[in-house]
Amino acid sequence: MNEPSSVHELADSLRRDLDRYSEGEKLPSSRALVERHQVSPVTVSRAIAVLVAEGLVVARPGAGVFRAPRAGGGARPGDLSWQEVALSAEVGPANPGVAGLLTTLTVPPPDVIDLNGGYPHSSLLPERTLAGALARAGRRPGAWGRPPVDGLTELRAWFARDIGGAGGSLSAAEVLVTAGGQSALTTALRSLVAPGAPVLVESPTYPGTLAVARAAGLRPVPVPVDADGVRTDLLAEAFEATRARAFVCQPLFQNPTGAVLSAPRRAEVLRIARAAGAFVIEDDFARRLVHADAAALPRPLAAEDPDGVVVHVRSLTKAASPSLRVAALSARGPALERLRAVQVVDSFFVPRPLQEATLELVGDPGWARHLRVLAAELRDRREAAVAALRRGLPGLLGTAVPAGGYHLWLRLPDGTDEAAAAAAALRAGVGVTPGRPYFAAEPPGPHLRLSYAAAESAAQVAEGVERLRRACAEDRA
Repeated sequence: MNEPSSVHELADSLRRDLDRYSEGEKLPSSRALVERHQVSPVTVSRAIAVLVAEGLVVARPGAGVFRAPRAGGGARPGDLSWQEVALSAEVGPANPGVAGLLTTLTVPPPDVIDLNGGYPHSSLLPERTLAGALARAGRRPGAWGRPPVDGLTELRAWFARDIGGAGGSLSAAEVLVTAGGQSALTTALRSLVAPGAPVLVESPTYPGTLAVARAAGLRPVPVPVDADGVRTDLLAEAFEATRARAFVCQPLFQNPTGAVLSAPRRAEVLRIARAAGAFVIEDDFARRLVHADAAALPRPLAAEDPDGVVVHVRSLTKAASPSLRVAALSARGPALERLRAVQVVDSFFVPRPLQEATLELVGDPGWARHLRVLAAELRDRREAAVAALRRGLPGLLGTAVPAGGYHLWLRLPDGTDEAAAAAAALRAGVGVTPGRPYFAAEPPGPHLRLSYAAAESAAQVAEGVERLRRACAEDRA
C-alpha cells in the first residue's frame, strides 16, 4: 500500500477510536500503534499530525499524544452575516471563481481513480534525485542567507539558456525567478494590465489564468482555439474591438485542448500583438511534458521576439514536483521593471534553499534521465487512455491526439449535462473535470477534460476510462 493511502486509513481509524478516550487522556504510544496497525513509524507520525492539525489531539514531545478538549464548550457561535454586507457594499475584487482550479488540486479518495489531477503521479516524480538535490543545497555556503531579489544569478542564467537556447539573445538580466508558474502569471497580469481593463485569453483556457485575471479585477475576453492554436483572424478582431494590451496563451500543448500553435500562426500572433501595442504572455507550462514519440518542438515565442512583445513563463513544477515552486518570468525593456516591482511587493523573493536545490536538480545527471522516463510514461498513459476511449467512448475523442501535455479534451454530445456526467463518473469511482470552468464566456458545447498523468499506471488509466464508460451508459439508460 502506498504511504498516502496508509496515512489516510490510519488517521480515519484513530479518528473513530477517539470517543473511547476522555479529554486529556493519553492515546497508545507510537510503538503500540505501529504493532497494532502493522504500519511504519513514519505513517503513524503523519497520521497523528493529521489529527493534530484537525485539533482532535495534542502532541506533547516526550510525554505522548492526548485527546484534545472538545470544541465549543457552550461558547456562543459567531455571527458572520455582517460579512455579506461588507464584501458587497463597495466596488472591489470579486470572487475569482476557483472551482475549476480546485478540482485539479484536490486529492481524491483512495478508491477513486484520479483522471482530473493537474500534477503527475508521485511515481512519475524524481523524488530520489530531488532529495539528493535538496540535501546538497542545504550544505551550500550561504544557502540559508537572503538571495538576490531577482533570483540567483546562476539560476537566472540557466533559465535564460533554457528559454532562449544556447547562444540565444535572452540574458540572465532579463529573467526573474518566481514562486511557480501561477505566481508568474499573477505578476505578469498585475504588472501589464490595469484593473478593469480587458485581457485576451484563449477559449477554452487554463482556469488558473481566468482566476488570476478576475482576482486582479480584469475582464477576460475569449478568443477561440482550433486544432492549430488560437484563431489569429479572431485575435486581430478582438484586439481591435477591445483595445486590450495583453493576450495570454499556451502555444505548446495548450490546456485543455492540447493544440500546438502552427508555424504561420506563430508569426501572426507576434505581428498582431506588435501592431496593437500589446504584450503576449506566453505560458510555456508543457515544455518538459513532451512525449517520447513527439516530433521536434517549436521554439518558444520568446526566442523569436527581439522587440519585447513576449513575456515568457517557464516553470519546473509539473515535471519535478508540486512542491518545487520555482519558475522563470522573462521580459525585455521597461516591462521587466514593472514585473520586478510587483514581485517585490508581493513576495520579496523566492527562498534561497529552494533556488539552490533547483540548481542542484537541473545539474544532476538524474534530471535528464528522469525527463526521458517521464516522456515514455506519459506516452504510455496517453496511449492507454486513447485506446480505452476508442473502444468504449469513440464519439468523445477528437481526431488530433496531442503528443505532449497530460490531458485529453472530450466533446460530449449536445444537450449533455457535463456537471452531472462528472458527478456520475465520480460515483463510478473515477474523477474527471467538467469543461465549463475552462471558458471565459458561454461554452460552445459540453466537454470533459481527462488527465492521465495523475493515475498510478497506464492500466489504471484504462480502468478509469472503463469506469467513465459505465457511468455514461448508466446516465443514458
